[in-house]
Amino acid sequence: MSLKIQELSINTIKVVNMNTENHQNGYIHLYTGNGKGKTTAAIGLAIRAAGAGKSIFIGQFVKGMHYSEHDALKQFPEITVKLYGRDCFIVNKPTQDDIRLAQRGFEEMSEFVLKNMYDVVIFDEICIALYYHLIEITSLIELLKNKPSEMEIILTGRYAPSELLVIADLVTEMKEIKHYFNNGIEARKGIEF
Repeated sequence: MSLKIQELSINTIKVVNMNTENHQNGYIHLYTGNGKGKTTAAIGLAIRAAGAGKSIFIGQFVKGMHYSEHDALKQFPEITVKLYGRDCFIVNKPTQDDIRLAQRGFEEMSEFVLKNMYDVVIFDEICIALYYHLIEITSLIELLKNKPSEMEIILTGRYAPSELLVIADLVTEMKEIKHYFNNGIEARKGIEF
């Protein structure tokens, strides 16, 4: 599914989703696109929120390996990180383990949201989990509609479905213009992982 955010009317999204009377409301952010920086942006927001004394949960879907940010985030007691994936990427078709881990993660994070256990909840790579049908879009939309009004929710990952573009209050598309991977440069520790 090709994502074309520019075809949406941003004014329509604002009219439907923005409550300008109460700036204490929590909003839904969506960081998507084929460019680098979606998880990085979400983690930056988590660090900022931690600095303000907020509690943050980061659930990383389709990720099971160790990333350098995990070590850095241990310095922030306000931030909890949990992985809901295997040690490798999904290449062609998800395995039963991929499905089980993602569904277990979604159930756990749904409970955190509905019980209002954190100020900020980050569903990292949730769009990839949706793309591979590990989680049903209808379940996520229902959860987002029922989130506590003061909770901030961040969704990341490429291939965001149009339903998320509509329900999100903030949508950022990371667009790749140029990337050194295309010149054969491999992922580097501390930069890409």
